[in-house]
Amino acid sequence: MGVLGRVAWAWLVQLLLLQQHAGASHVVYDDLELQATAAAAEGVPHSIVDSQLRTGYHFQPPKNWINDPNAPMYYKGWYHLFYQYNPKGAVWGNIVWAHSVSRDLINWVALKPAIEPSIKGDKYGCWSGSATMMPDGTPVIMYTGVNRPDVNYQVQNVALPRNRSDPLLREWVKPGHNPVIVPEGGINATQFRDPTTAWRGADGHWRLLVGSLAGQSRGVAYVYRSKDFRRWTRVAQPLHSAATGMWECPDFYPVTADGRREGVDTTAVVVDASGGAAARVKYVLKNSLDLRRYDYYTVGTYDRKAERYVPDNADGDEHHLRYDYGNFYASKTFYDPAKRRRILWGWANESDTAADDVAKGWAGIQAIPRKVWLDPSGKQLLQWPIEEVERLRGKKPVILKDRVVKPGEHVEVTGLQTAQADVEVSFEVASLGAAERLDPAMAYDAQRLCSARGADARGGVGPFGLWVLASAGLEEKTAVFFRVFRAARAGGKPVVLMCTDPTKSSRNPNLYQPTFAGFVDTDITNGKISLRSLIDRSVIESFGAGGKACILSRVYPSLAIGKNAHLYVFNNGKAEIKVSQLTAWEMKKPLMNGA
Repeated sequence: MGVLGRVAWAWLVQLLLLQQHAGASHVVYDDLELQATAAAAEGVPHSIVDSQLRTGYHFQPPKNWINDPNAPMYYKGWYHLFYQYNPKGAVWGNIVWAHSVSRDLINWVALKPAIEPSIKGDKYGCWSGSATMMPDGTPVIMYTGVNRPDVNYQVQNVALPRNRSDPLLREWVKPGHNPVIVPEGGINATQFRDPTTAWRGADGHWRLLVGSLAGQSRGVAYVYRSKDFRRWTRVAQPLHSAATGMWECPDFYPVTADGRREGVDTTAVVVDASGGAAARVKYVLKNSLDLRRYDYYTVGTYDRKAERYVPDNADGDEHHLRYDYGNFYASKTFYDPAKRRRILWGWANESDTAADDVAKGWAGIQAIPRKVWLDPSGKQLLQWPIEEVERLRGKKPVILKDRVVKPGEHVEVTGLQTAQADVEVSFEVASLGAAERLDPAMAYDAQRLCSARGADARGGVGPFGLWVLASAGLEEKTAVFFRVFRAARAGGKPVVLMCTDPTKSSRNPNLYQPTFAGFVDTDITNGKISLRSLIDRSVIESFGAGGKACILSRVYPSLAIGKNAHLYVFNNGKAEIKVSQLTAWEMKKPLMNGA
């Protein structure tokens, strides 16, 4: 952004803040401050409320609870993010749709809440939903409302911008014909929520999905069809279902299948007269598993005539691909027409207790927006932080080149503060000959494998990687690492495990500190693999092998805070590794909703 751009941005920010006055969505509540004081008096660890543990460049409001990202969109030069928000405290409840806008997906300004309980269809809750662009460019929001006080009865409502000429979309209205979809025909009314972005078929009718639960354990994506976005009819059969538990926050979108990194607009997929796609695309169906609290997806084919989706991998619903193998949930994508890309948002909850959240006055962040596209293999998605985040890098990176790290050795990366940093590193393994054999019982359970063989468990090839947010004496450290195994079956390619191990990240006994792990579908026969970690005070987002595996972890160090945070490369394997190149930048703090 040039000088004039920065000046214009600063001027606009001030104007927006003045317009909001005391009615802004992010205000201080006296009762919340009293709760925080009481919690602190009861012995909540001081480190939890240390302001240096609040993230610097991840999206969040100044105070209170947030969860699901809702209806992200690009409109008239502005990026919009709505999200579930409690204006009255740092625990879930009193949910409204908070609303923030940005020119670059990095600097954000908070507006007034866009959707609050106000009609019969949402009197007892305004829950998650999505935005769809109409042919004339008007955005329409579809969201879940709760309309009965006695039971958690869920219906779907629409909201429209009051003034389409307002690029900030500051006011939304709810038509009198709400709710537009109700749980009829034997649907479980208490498990019926989170409508997707809609798409149009060759017949000109709109379709969207609503997540649900059939029976005791079958997740379902119901298809609803409409000609006018007002009257909706359920298609006889669901788009897809699987015995995985309730499907929350479904997402369904096309991706190019020819190796290009460009996104495809959900609402503008061109179809020929026979209903076939004019451009070669695959489809991604993603669901948030309420039972396990993670997001999984499959890549497959959408049969437009039958209104059915078929995963390419018949075992895909059982052996899940995940966007992220860490603390990442309720995600939502959108197509960005400004840069012709698909962008993924995801919510990262806290790893502390509710009492801690009340003490510090806030809970929840959004992960850094990620660009997503289909890997040339067609088997999985690739993810990478949006390019705009690189604008936060300091001007002088620290570079480490061609450094051999011997078995049992660790090397500190000095010359910058690493509590808020962006680190890219390329590793080379001297030999794969020492790789341990993969236990067949863990061939589909990366989490269990990482828990049993953590960062301090000496191995053959690995563990090697980074110790981040580490204290000077290494009493505290979070390990982000790889470990290579020989395949369980003869002739199979080496298996690469990627882990984040925060079990020694803090001395606070109240934290949830599980290991997180996923298998990386990459060919490491040449001994090379890369890692990128975005470190932001109390969150670490890591991307392995160019985005083939991603892990987000929430950590709250007690010692490795601010200037006391250190960064190391480590090797606890028997084989030497070489750091071909490590580049680390300090990260600046953007404008973040007035905080």
